[in-house]
Amino acid sequence: MSVRQLPCRYSWILLLLLLGTGCTSGVTSSTPKIAVIPKGTSHEFWKSVHAGAEKARQEVGGFEVVWRGPERENDKSQQVDLVQNFVASGISAIVIAPADDRALASPISVANQGGTPVIVIDSGVQGVAGTDYASYIATDNVEGGRIAGRRIAELTGGKGRVLVLRYQQGSGSTTQREQGFVEALESFEAIEVVDPGRYAGSTRESARQAAENLLEADSDYAGIFCSNESATFGMLLALRARAMAGKVFLVGFDASDGLVEGMRAGEIHGLVVQDPVAMGELGVKTALAVLRGEKVETLVDTGAKLVTGENIDEPQIVDLLTPPLKKYLGE
Repeated sequence: MSVRQLPCRYSWILLLLLLGTGCTSGVTSSTPKIAVIPKGTSHEFWKSVHAGAEKARQEVGGFEVVWRGPERENDKSQQVDLVQNFVASGISAIVIAPADDRALASPISVANQGGTPVIVIDSGVQGVAGTDYASYIATDNVEGGRIAGRRIAELTGGKGRVLVLRYQQGSGSTTQREQGFVEALESFEAIEVVDPGRYAGSTRESARQAAENLLEADSDYAGIFCSNESATFGMLLALRARAMAGKVFLVGFDASDGLVEGMRAGEIHGLVVQDPVAMGELGVKTALAVLRGEKVETLVDTGAKLVTGENIDEPQIVDLLTPPLKKYLGE
């Protein structure tokens, strides 16, 4: 069989070796596919991230979004499998919110350095931005924790015992929030931070159980801080069960219909909210930019704001509390 008779893919290889050129006739690039892997799929926060990814797809066009993640936020092994399977399938790029900053570090680095660009969103992972992953797009979680700490200090008048209910071991974003919260209260000598090292777990029910156990052992608190939505809601349920809701200052992170209702009822006194729609949108758009060979920022702060009973109806806050899920997801 002569070179002319060879299929294009074989003649390309032969000509590349002999002449330094390739066969380009009839070659077309396939539609890029960007996988978006959230920590979980059930919480409202991740639905907002999904809406952001779809917003980017609708605005830019010419590519596909593949949305897939574990149902439970603590299923780091499934996230590892998803990354590896997507890479093996030839996915164009990956946008991921790592469930564990250690367990996902190697799969993400291997993918990114192997030619599948990875954009990390929401929660950090061990490694170097620009090398182990292309970009990190998230809230400044340490500062978000400080915002919560300053709110507690304001509410308590800078004195009293304050309980911290942690979220989940290995979760980079919430660990940073808890760090920032404690840092913000270090200058208040009359505030005692009570941090028993207890974790709420990945669901509202596990958070409720952890909260009830803590309050059963000791309920003498001026304030309480929880570092994500499910932990905050679980604590709210536990406070209600003990007729303590509204009597102890509760400051949480993220929002949902239940938490907004709790704030309107005077049971929650502060929520630090992020912009998950922006995370999803910027994550996908950054992945596209990398695929096009464009230079991207290795660190992008999507911001955080404090919601209180006083500003809850301001237009800017309303947009964060009620993201346009129906518009982009059809829900």
